[in-house]
Amino acid sequence: MPLTCSPVRLLLLLLLLLTALEIMVGAHSLCFNFTIKSWSRPGQPWCEAQVFMNKNLFLQYDSDSNMVKPLGLLGKKVNATSTWGELTQTLGEVGRDLRMLLLDIKPQIKTSGSSTLQVEMLCQREAERCTGASWQFTINGEKCLLLDAMNMTWTVINHEASKIKETWKKDRGLENYFRKLSVGDCDHWLREFSEQWEVMPEPTVSPVNVSDVHGSSSSLLYTWIILGAFILFVLMGIFLIYIRWQKGGRSTWR
Repeated sequence: MPLTCSPVRLLLLLLLLLTALEIMVGAHSLCFNFTIKSWSRPGQPWCEAQVFMNKNLFLQYDSDSNMVKPLGLLGKKVNATSTWGELTQTLGEVGRDLRMLLLDIKPQIKTSGSSTLQVEMLCQREAERCTGASWQFTINGEKCLLLDAMNMTWTVINHEASKIKETWKKDRGLENYFRKLSVGDCDHWLREFSEQWEVMPEPTVSPVNVSDVHGSSSSLLYTWIILGAFILFVLMGIFLIYIRWQKGGRSTWR
């Protein structure tokens, strides 16, 4: 079968590469970080939450004030939307639910004092659809469990949390709760916040180091460098093929 090359095919391939790049640029992520304490002193919050959009911190919440504090330009924009009240209520409810989970598993945690549960809920959107949703649970500073909410698959990171995983996995209501929040509510908010993000003049700068949320910013930079190098390599290959085709004619490829 003859292998031919033409400017039309080269143009179509270039359009496909540009489309793929546009889709990747349009990817967004929303991350909720909760820190829950089984016991706290008077005047100190037992629940603190931070919300990140594309690794940029734009909302803070604590149980002591039961209020959400906007940060940066994106936070101010979200504060002016109807989603603000819903988000404030949901953060408080999720904080209370997570504290109940912590108190339930407290007997299984090998510590005599106060215990801490850190929870990261993450959702991602790309090409106008939800492409990822997950929960990560850290107990007393040790990463223990990971839940892929897209296919409801549990991963045990610390073997000491195996019993906790089995308990939560058997609770279908709890699993549905995790899925609804991450695949449903989180994705809904991300879609709305993305509209605000797109019209912003430039990305917000987080006032804190968020390198531990989704990986460091340098990792993202390396990803774009690799992607750019790959596209450049492909385009150079296409150019060389086109030059060879022009010099040798179609018969060269037969």
